[in-house]
Amino acid sequence: MKPSKNIADLLAIMARLRTPGIGCPWDLTQDFESIAPYTIEEAYEVADAIARGDFDDLKDELGDLLLQVVFHAQMAKEADAFAFEDVVEAITAKMIRRHPHVFGDLDAQDPAEVKAHWNTIKSAEKAERAARRSKNGFAEEEVASILEGIPMALPALSRAVRLQKRAGSVGFDWGNILAVLAKIREEVTEFEQELMRPDRDEERLENEFGDILFAVANLGRHLDIDPEMALRRANGKFVERFRHIESELSNRGRDPKDASLEEMEALWTEAKERGIGS
Repeated sequence: MKPSKNIADLLAIMARLRTPGIGCPWDLTQDFESIAPYTIEEAYEVADAIARGDFDDLKDELGDLLLQVVFHAQMAKEADAFAFEDVVEAITAKMIRRHPHVFGDLDAQDPAEVKAHWNTIKSAEKAERAARRSKNGFAEEEVASILEGIPMALPALSRAVRLQKRAGSVGFDWGNILAVLAKIREEVTEFEQELMRPDRDEERLENEFGDILFAVANLGRHLDIDPEMALRRANGKFVERFRHIESELSNRGRDPKDASLEEMEALWTEAKERGIGS
């Protein structure tokens, strides 16, 4: 086969890879659960390419992410559950349904109105989905929660923000930034108290550490800062500055493991002053 711009050819390639006898031994052994981590990883790599502003990489990473959709759809087709065309139909129907101000007669003049209508439509979809799941034999919780539907597979920081936003939509939220900062200080104090206990419990310590991260994520939400993206950028900054340390030491015929902490900290400060990573 030759490279193609036709989605039908990509579907044919995936079908061939999954055909016993002539397909790929690795692809043939995969199932939804084994492929799911790759799907999440490819989504991260798309976000990384966007953060770096690398459109060549973005094109490739979007292709990898599309392949994940095709892979799952092929396995579903083999299970007589649905096919790729059904996925396309479902998302086009959803986009049309959720944009009545574009594809229907509804009038919405600003983003706030659009969001209000969007939330109303999503609530109706949620009720419809619950009824469908019940009809298909899936157990539903006795009391519906506003926190339902936030994927467990999301990065923990991103999921924390989504949970906080949902709770905040019904008034369970701090009123101002100072209150959030006070909560962070409170959580740090509780962590320190547990850390200094002579009989400290590692599970309690982990719980207190998690509370700090949750409170910091809440601060980012109140400041309209995505904590996941902020941490990604901090990671990138750390990598660039540490590479400066490695490069400078290498120029001196040295290795980080042979350098003192003071020497590496001096090179870190140099990298910071030179704007490396910022």
